[in-house]
Amino acid sequence: MAHDPRYDILFEPVKIGPKTTKNRFYQVPHCTALGTYSPHATAKFREIKAEGGWGVVNTELCMIHPSSDSSPSGGERLWSDDDKPGLRLMVEAVQKHGALAGCELTHQGALAGNRMSRERPMSASPRPAMDVPAIVRQMDKQDISDVRKWHRAAARRARDIGFDIVYVYASHMMGLPGDFITERVNRRTDEYGGVIENRARLLRELIEDTKDEIGSDCAVAVRFGVDEGIGDAGYTCSGDGRRVVEMLAELPDLWDVNVQNINLDVMTARFADEGWQEPFTAFVKQVTTKPVVAVGRYTSPDRMVSLIKNGLVDLIGAARPSIADPFLPRKIEEGRIDDIRECIGCNTCLSMQYMGGGIRCTQNPTTGEEWRRGWHPERVPAKMSDERILVIGGGPAGLEASLTLGRRGYSVALSERSNFLGGRSVLESTLPGLSTYRRVADYRIGQLHKLANVDIYMGSEIQASDVSDFDFTTIVVATGSTWDRDGIGKANRFPVNGWDQSHVITPDKVIAGHAIEGPVVIYDDEGYYLGGVIAEKLAKQGLDVTLLTPDPEPSPLLKYTSERETVHQTLLNVGVKLVTAKHLVEIGAEEVEVRCNYTGQATRLPAVTVVMVCLRSPNDGLLHDLRTVTADTPPKFSVHAIGDCFAPGTIADAVHSGHRVGREMDQTPIGDINYLIEKPFVRDATAWDRLASGR
Repeated sequence: MAHDPRYDILFEPVKIGPKTTKNRFYQVPHCTALGTYSPHATAKFREIKAEGGWGVVNTELCMIHPSSDSSPSGGERLWSDDDKPGLRLMVEAVQKHGALAGCELTHQGALAGNRMSRERPMSASPRPAMDVPAIVRQMDKQDISDVRKWHRAAARRARDIGFDIVYVYASHMMGLPGDFITERVNRRTDEYGGVIENRARLLRELIEDTKDEIGSDCAVAVRFGVDEGIGDAGYTCSGDGRRVVEMLAELPDLWDVNVQNINLDVMTARFADEGWQEPFTAFVKQVTTKPVVAVGRYTSPDRMVSLIKNGLVDLIGAARPSIADPFLPRKIEEGRIDDIRECIGCNTCLSMQYMGGGIRCTQNPTTGEEWRRGWHPERVPAKMSDERILVIGGGPAGLEASLTLGRRGYSVALSERSNFLGGRSVLESTLPGLSTYRRVADYRIGQLHKLANVDIYMGSEIQASDVSDFDFTTIVVATGSTWDRDGIGKANRFPVNGWDQSHVITPDKVIAGHAIEGPVVIYDDEGYYLGGVIAEKLAKQGLDVTLLTPDPEPSPLLKYTSERETVHQTLLNVGVKLVTAKHLVEIGAEEVEVRCNYTGQATRLPAVTVVMVCLRSPNDGLLHDLRTVTADTPPKFSVHAIGDCFAPGTIADAVHSGHRVGREMDQTPIGDINYLIEKPFVRDATAWDRLASGR
């Protein structure tokens, strides 16, 4: 099917310096936590996007010198020629699909932890280092000269590898030139400090150096955060941010613009709508003739077209949407808009970068598995048998399992006891800021309705005795989990006294809309998003709400999704009282007793309702019954547990679990041999070889 003609503009080529991209779909640089340590996985991850139609595919941060060492988190590096082979894998993989390959050269300055290299972090002016007990030293003229020399050398290596686009990076407060530009950091009095022309000097020099070194062979891009996002406390898009672009407007071949603060740039859908950065970046096209790319978590092709026609951008930038659906451009081109797997803006992808694990995605379970398990987002192996499969439970795991098995060609029956599909993804989508979570269900339901070999049965609760009446050969149990209310969690290893009173409830009742009286104490010993979201919901209903947590801060895991500060601000703004570093010890009729983690001092809080956000228990009664049936008689069927029924986790975990059982049914898992992180490429492999040979 051909695409709608109104989308023709999205498939026009765009000239970027000496290069031309085949269309306007531009995967901006974004991290994967794979990088240098897993070059084959990185190459395959990026190749899938090129195959899916992205015209430009960029690396993540690529460090230019050991004084900008991102270890132990992922990231690329071009410290020396030894780093070329791993990146060459990616370039070749991307270019064979007709896409341009870009490299985001970076010196992180003050944000470089240098945990492995032990180089001292340096920047425009002294300040405390990030996450390491050290003071960032002020760069002298020799340091600045060295950075320029290192950047030139890295640019040459990038060109020699075969990259089409090479970046000068000044965004997210992780690019050294950005440290010089902001007066909050730069207190220098020499020619690199003071007026904006001086503070932008290093950025200008790096652009000129890179153009001089490789400008005839590669396009030179600048990634610049045009606004710090903190009002007059930092530079703004109407002040110094705009002046920087105006001064350097025609120097680079492309402007890649966003908001400087990484936590704002990647805000979740809970706090930012699609395209929220447009008011900050819209001016750039007005002051330069060079192509402009900007991001906005865009998934709608109509919105993309309007951005170009309205003169806001030349290229549609994407990180998270390209992860959720690497084939988004091709689906638009082929007229398959309904097949787009839309990003839900949950930042599960980003969280793994901060945690140090491989990238993953709630919507796309194949993310990060392209090389190590051989999973492709659009292709699954054909069925290997005539298995007839019953999937019990239509939540995220059950939907994904049914879809994957159905695409493989199996005969599948999906049974859901309630009158709706989607489970927790639909239920949680009714909470403040989580409406996009419904996309998890909507995408899969839409795709299932296209499969004639999948039957869906609603409103029927299956018992183990019922299964024997059918001729299913495989049963997949995806019956989810239920929140416990006894208070057992990280802080309390035994039930809390008084937990069994009627006014002690779980998130399930809050989400179901049960009437709740205040004052309310929410005891959050999970530390993820739900405790805070429920607190926000109840406070907006006018209730007196206290969020109690044994953690030092509310929702501590949200530091990994870059939401921590915004969540705190939101809760305080709606009047939620925050009680931290205290655990619940007893529940009375109208109050609770809490105890300080450090001193043991007890205090009491008023509580007519107590909401427990602690543990979830698998709904595995049917699973055990089915396994008893197969154990007591000659087994007529095999039984698999997936999702929260197997082990409660995130929605991303549930979707991955459902996809894995669907993908591996009747298959020998092929990814386990590649499961561990690859040996460091080339340089360290030589050291490994010497050790192995005893030399």
